[in-house]
Amino acid sequence: MTERTPESPTIKTVSDYIAQYDGETKERLEKLRALVLASNPDITEKISWGMMTFVLRGNLVHFAAAKHHIGFHPAPSAIETFADRLTEYKCSKGTVQLPYTKPVPYTLIQEMVNFRIQENLAK
Repeated sequence: MTERTPESPTIKTVSDYIAQYDGETKERLEKLRALVLASNPDITEKISWGMMTFVLRGNLVHFAAAKHHIGFHPAPSAIETFADRLTEYKCSKGTVQLPYTKPVPYTLIQEMVNFRIQENLAK
């Protein structure tokens, strides 16, 4: 894998970001991207802080591939709201680590994305 950096001149789009990976990492990133974009037709995407960033009236969620996991950054409010369902994942204030050794909880991520959509639309 290629290390990502926020200043990387070659990573300008989410497609560029995903293209730097292969295998299971690439497949998971593509599925996550499709899941988020299908959640609302007004969601756009960009690279921010070196991560895949999805936007709807402000930043919605971010994803970043790491050596052993994909970082999912849905905002602290989503982590708090879904804490009881995140107990088997390493979490911090605004991040969930999705290890490559476990299946991605796509249904839970969809629910968290929908939660964030409602938060952003309420602004």
